Amino acid sequence: MTQPVSIGGLVTGIGSWPGTDARESAATILGELGGFPHLVELPARGLGADMVGRTGGILVDINLDASTRSYRVVPRRGNIAKRSEDFLNQDLDALEEAWENARLVGADHVIKLQAAGPLTLGAELEVANGSRVLVDRGALRDIAESLGEGLARHAAEVTRRTGARVIIQLDEPQMTAVLAGSLPGRTKMESVPALPEPEALAILDSAIEGCGLPTMVHSCSADLPWDLLRRSKAFSVSFDLSLISSKDLDGIGQLFDAGKQLALGLVPTAEPERPVTWKECAMPAVTLIDRLGFSRELLQTQVAVTPRCGLAGAGLEWSRSALRLCSDAGAAMADDPSAF
Repeated sequence: MTQPVSIGGLVTGIGSWPGTDARESAATILGELGGFPHLVELPARGLGADMVGRTGGILVDINLDASTRSYRVVPRRGNIAKRSEDFLNQDLDALEEAWENARLVGADHVIKLQAAGPLTLGAELEVANGSRVLVDRGALRDIAESLGEGLARHAAEVTRRTGARVIIQLDEPQMTAVLAGSLPGRTKMESVPALPEPEALAILDSAIEGCGLPTMVHSCSADLPWDLLRRSKAFSVSFDLSLISSKDLDGIGQLFDAGKQLALGLVPTAEPERPVTWKECAMPAVTLIDRLGFSRELLQTQVAVTPRCGLAGAGLEWSRSALRLCSDAGAAMADDPSAF
């Protein structure tokens, strides 16, 4: 049973970051996001460092190797698995060093750890014949259970090194496609059937229950399944607010009514053509609350601020600016949301 947690009024990143320097990146994230930092992901390092490959280093008793399309489940641990684990250990060493340099001590602090969620793993990983894991329900359940156990171990290691409490973020960019049945098969003749929503919910909850930690589900995709997310065991939902339209409002309102914490992606991940202010970034969140008819106090109690998605594709200078814009927007919303 996870303990109640609140991220209201906090600011964090999605996870990915430009460059390949683990120590510099960890120091930057702690410097900019000391209240709610995350373990940095550096996909520019190549295979084993991207979202799916990195998660392969977290899975228990399931080994991944590179395939022509993505990654494949294999019987033995190979070079890709070793790369993934090496990168993860480098990142943990960098986090621990930055944590000590910042003199952060005790369980009052929180760190966020990210991993690909079980539905996205089911879409991206292949079984031996090249089909997506998604078409093999038994393999999909195994992946979810392995992920939950691996995340529990991963979090325990982070707590051992830092003393901080851990929040898990499951990245589910393929959730919408999995539910819609829009993923392509190996050939034009092969289809990947839609995963029924009750099964998808059971798979997602299996990973959340398995890790035993407060978990948020993040997706930068449009057309998110709000009712599934509301019924899930995730305490928080993270999404890009710029992708939201009027048809999404009822579902988001129901998340608030259910007590879910929302991490709203407010700041562009790519440098805009003209400079933007923190107030311009914050206003869509304020407008959302007003349109839903809720008190703006929710911006203090149930809303965190993030960039719209990961920053790996952005320049380093803009990435730092984006975090500062997030921090300024979040501080203003938490201080006095009625002032907008």
